Amino acid sequence: MSPRASSVVTRFAPSPTGRLHVGNIRTALHNWLLAKKHGGRFVLRIDDTDAARSREEHVAAIRADLAWLGLDPDGEERQSARFAIYEEAFARLAAQGRVYRCYETAQELELKRKVLLGRGLPPIYDRAALALTEADHAAKAAAGEKPHWRFKLDHDTPIAWHDGVRGPQHFDPRQMSDPVVRRADGSWLYMLPSAIDDVAMGVTDVLRGEDHVSNTATQVQMFAALGAPCPRFAHAALLTGAEGKLSKRLGSLGVEELRAEGIEPQALVALLARLGTADPVDPALDAAALAASFDLSRFGRAPARFDEAELARVNAAIVHALPFDAVRDRLPEGMGPAAWEAIRPNLAHLGEAADWWRVVTGPVEAPDFDAETRGFLDQAATIAAQLDWQAGPWAALTAALKDATGRKGKALFLPLRQALTGMDHGPDMAALLPLIDRDEAVRRLGLDGMR
Repeated sequence: MSPRASSVVTRFAPSPTGRLHVGNIRTALHNWLLAKKHGGRFVLRIDDTDAARSREEHVAAIRADLAWLGLDPDGEERQSARFAIYEEAFARLAAQGRVYRCYETAQELELKRKVLLGRGLPPIYDRAALALTEADHAAKAAAGEKPHWRFKLDHDTPIAWHDGVRGPQHFDPRQMSDPVVRRADGSWLYMLPSAIDDVAMGVTDVLRGEDHVSNTATQVQMFAALGAPCPRFAHAALLTGAEGKLSKRLGSLGVEELRAEGIEPQALVALLARLGTADPVDPALDAAALAASFDLSRFGRAPARFDEAELARVNAAIVHALPFDAVRDRLPEGMGPAAWEAIRPNLAHLGEAADWWRVVTGPVEAPDFDAETRGFLDQAATIAAQLDWQAGPWAALTAALKDATGRKGKALFLPLRQALTGMDHGPDMAALLPLIDRDEAVRRLGLDGMR
């Protein structure tokens, strides 16, 4: 079933218990791309029902990270402000007998689980609490025992949906445990409030990682119990590292760290938009073009490989295409358009511009030259002092030196580069040399400048 134009509503629902990592960012991006492709809405929902672990600084960081990536939401909701909605829906489910009270401790449940596994049976909750009478509940209340609540799955209704990535999905509810939806202290677990919110917010499409497939199987019945149609679901394969497994670094790699490493937001978006598909990563595509080409059918079920080396290559390609006006506020003071054009092709990330600008402004540390090379550079200093610095000084300098010394190729160019920049490689000297003040260039080439 394909999304209907202008009716698509997606959501990104992080818990503010930490910073976003690349897996979270990929989920947010997928939902943003699908909404934008169909002219729909992308909503940020802060899942902050866990008051003990939720932090406002993490909420602020989530907003800032999405803004840096250009994934601006069309609305925001806070679960902590929606408890009345959950209570009303919960009361309806209780009246229908779709949620029920349980009292087993964690230790008791673990013992039941071990017994079932020992018998070679699936470790499914046995629904023992359904046999309790009202008198039993009253006695437990009198003893100070508070219940937790489970959602009662309908064993007579098979669970099925067509997944946007995984295709037809089928689950037997008899092989699933009734999930706990509310703790004994009244606090909520994830699945029921999420389904209630998806109904109330009009969410039409839920895109998330394949680790949520079993949650979706349960939520399919929750939507039915709430009297609402299911959203369309799609579960993308999880990210793995370049070594072929989910590394601890990848699991914690976030926007804050990527920014510190000099990664451009466009690079991260370009890479994550295509990971898991056979489509090439194209640094030239902007967000609008990526949204237009976003297609769930292009995603495979194999793990998606996140390679930081590939991200670096994409980042460099994007930096090499950035115009001066897009970066002027992030460049060192005094660095103008000509310097940016000269230095840009040598950058892996924008932070390196400051290193190359120091090559222009000095001081530089040149190697120790032998006597013959020192004499050659003295000749170069004498010629440079007489050149028109506004008329292609590199071409004029090298041509005059070639005529005067007979040097050519590496023997001609490398000592000049080393003396002028302190480096064996770098930007095109024809573009770089005019950026260096003539007197400074003469000083670097001359004997006094090298001692």
